[in-house]
Amino acid sequence: MASLGFTRQINSSVAEFPATRPRRRQSSGFSRDRVGFRVFAQAAAAEPDLSVTVNGLTMPNPFVIGSGPPGTNYTVMKRAFDEGWGAVIAKTVSLDAAKVVNVTPRYARLKAGANGSAKGQIIGWQNIELISDRPLEIMLKEFKQLKEEYPDRILIASIMEEYNKAGWEELIDRVEQTGIDAIEINFSCPHGMPERKMGAAVGQDCALLEEVCGWINAKATVPVWAKMTPNITDITQPARVSLQNGCEGIAAINTIMSVMGINLDTLRPEPCVEGYSTPGGYSAKAVHPIALAKVMSIAKMMKQEFGDKEYSLSAIGGVEKGSDAAEFILLGANTVQVCTGVMMHGYGLVKKLCSELQEFMKKHNFSCIEDFRGSSLEYFTTHMDLVRRQQEAIRERKAVKKGLQSDKDWTGDGFVKETESMVSN
Repeated sequence: MASLGFTRQINSSVAEFPATRPRRRQSSGFSRDRVGFRVFAQAAAAEPDLSVTVNGLTMPNPFVIGSGPPGTNYTVMKRAFDEGWGAVIAKTVSLDAAKVVNVTPRYARLKAGANGSAKGQIIGWQNIELISDRPLEIMLKEFKQLKEEYPDRILIASIMEEYNKAGWEELIDRVEQTGIDAIEINFSCPHGMPERKMGAAVGQDCALLEEVCGWINAKATVPVWAKMTPNITDITQPARVSLQNGCEGIAAINTIMSVMGINLDTLRPEPCVEGYSTPGGYSAKAVHPIALAKVMSIAKMMKQEFGDKEYSLSAIGGVEKGSDAAEFILLGANTVQVCTGVMMHGYGLVKKLCSELQEFMKKHNFSCIEDFRGSSLEYFTTHMDLVRRQQEAIRERKAVKKGLQSDKDWTGDGFVKETESMVSN
C-alpha cells in the first residue's frame, strides 16, 4: 500500500487509522505505541498493532522483502511497497555487475508428493542464482527514485564486494547517496560468489569477517545488518563478531547449500544447465525448522552477551504463513524476511501474513509485537537440564506414569501407543 492511512470496517463501526509515525534515524528503543483511532459509531476494539521500530526505522509491519528476485528492480520493489510490505531489501549489488553472469534454468523444486509427483506441494526450493547482474548505476538510480516516491517507507540496500577495502568504501558511499535507510551486508551467498572471496567466503571466516566489518562500519552512516550463512558449525560465532565490530543487526538465515536431486531418467542433476549443475541455496518451507534453530541460537547469544544494547534480529527461512512469522518473533526476531514465499505466492502474500499474525495476537491478547517478542526463548535449555526437570516432575507426581521411563519398558504389542505417549504435539 502506497499510503498507510486508511479506513476500515470493524464490527459495523468505522475506525480511522492514521499513517505510521515518521521514520527516525536514531534508535530510541522499541516502540510500544498503539495505533491511534477514532470510532464514529459504537466502541470497537482496535486491531493488534503490527508496526515495529528497528534501529530507529519505523515499519508498518514486521514483514520485509528478503534480498533476491522480489527486489530486483524498480517495478517489483514499487509493487512491494504498494502491496503493503513493511520494508524492502533490494537484490544484492556490487561495483562491477559485468562479472555477474547468471544461467537458466537456475531453480529447482522439491515436492512432497510421492516420487516427486507433479501434484505434490512444494516444500523446498533451490536456486543457483547470483547477485544482481544489472549495472550498479541503474540500481542506484532506481533506489533514489523509490525513496523520492516513498519517503516514509524503508528501503534497504544489500551489498557485497570483493576483499578490497577501497571497493567496500566506494560501494557504501554510492548506495548511501541514494537515500536508502539501511544496509544489509551479504556475508552468506553460498554459491558462485565465494569463488571470488565474497559472500559465504567471508561469513565463514571470522578473522576475515572482523576485518571487513571494521571497514564497513567505519564508513557507513546508516544502520548495518550482517546477513549470516547457515553453512557453518556455530552460527553464533560470526554473528557475535559482526556485532562486536559495529553492525547494528543480524539477519539469518541465508539459503542452505544443497543438491536438489538427480533426474532418474536422464541421470543428470537439477537444475540442469546444458547437462550439468552446481550445488546451490536451499529455501522454502523445508528449511523453516533449521532456520528456527539458528535464529534461536543467535537470539540467546544476543540476549546473554548484548542484552543492554539495541541490536536487532531479522529472521529468514520458510515463511509462508503468519504462524511461521509468529514463531520467529517468539524467538526474539524484530522483523521477518520473505523471499521464496513471494516467488511462489506473489506480493499479495503480505496481506495474508498480516491478517494471520493479527489473529494469533488476538488469540493471546497481544496488542503489539513487543508484547510477545522473545517470549519463547527462555524455554530452550540443554538436554541435561531436560533430564533434571523431568526427574523432578516425576518425583512431584509421585511416580504417576506418563510415557516410558526406561528402554526396558518398551513392549512389542504396544509399541505404537507407547511411542505416541511420548510425543508432545
